[in-house]
Amino acid sequence: MFSVAVSRMGKTRVVFIDPGAKGNSSHYCNIVLKQGLLPDIRAICRHYRWTLQQDGAPAHTAQTTMEYLKNST
Repeated sequence: MFSVAVSRMGKTRVVFIDPGAKGNSSHYCNIVLKQGLLPDIRAICRHYRWTLQQDGAPAHTAQTTMEYLKNST
């Protein structure tokens, strides 16, 4: 499995999720977002406003993920 962010301004690198990795909020926040997507999104978008749109996967909608994203911007 993998994650990538795409916009009209560019795309992030692909973040691969190792087979057997826990697909929980903690892994999503610490590996996919913190080490992968968010640094790239910030570099691509610089000072422009942006919105991260996710699907309804449990790791994306978990309260801990929502809090992490709220505190990361």
